[in-house]
Amino acid sequence: MRFDRETPSKPTGASVLAMSGPVLAPFPTELRVGVPDWLRDEQAALPEALPTRAERFALVTALASRNVEEGTGGPFAATVVDEETGEVVSIGVNLVLHSNVSSMHAEVVTLGLAHARTGSWNLGRDVGRRRVLVVNAQPCVMCLGALLWSGVSAVEYAADCATVERITGFDEGPVPEDWREQLIARGIAVHQEHGVGAEAALHRFRELVDAGTTARYNGDGA
Repeated sequence: MRFDRETPSKPTGASVLAMSGPVLAPFPTELRVGVPDWLRDEQAALPEALPTRAERFALVTALASRNVEEGTGGPFAATVVDEETGEVVSIGVNLVLHSNVSSMHAEVVTLGLAHARTGSWNLGRDVGRRRVLVVNAQPCVMCLGALLWSGVSAVEYAADCATVERITGFDEGPVPEDWREQLIARGIAVHQEHGVGAEAALHRFRELVDAGTTARYNGDGA
């Protein structure tokens, strides 16, 4: 009695993919991230201008807090305003959880919305407009790159990276020690808020963490 052996066929690309795990969805043809409904409501209720630094920091602190309460992202928010008049160009929050896109940090979202509203990739530094990015926390390593080429003339923030990491457990990445000097050399002024606005931002960070309502999507190996 004889058994004929079949020569094993070479796996095709499709079969190899099938063996490697769940099949992915078809390639997307666009990346579209919409803001949540609650942020639309906040946009509609905004005054035309926020002329004082205190008003700007109060806004981003409140937006960051609501973002956590709504479950749409981390405790980070930002706004772009005209340096001279305080005209609000855009507001934004961290939308990592809302979008499932890791790069949707508050600064990236806010700058992107400002670009969309102005219809330009340059927010003004080279075209005679001076606009400021205001954030409740120092930009992480990724967001530094985003603001670097955005055209803003200044960045203002409350909590520094070390404080954010210590309080929240988020990983801010390998931010260069000379990041301030690098921005200033490129014509971008840097201001850290140390007044009431900064105290309010730090207090809210601690409250959100203590309440256990902040979903940490990076840091501590996560």
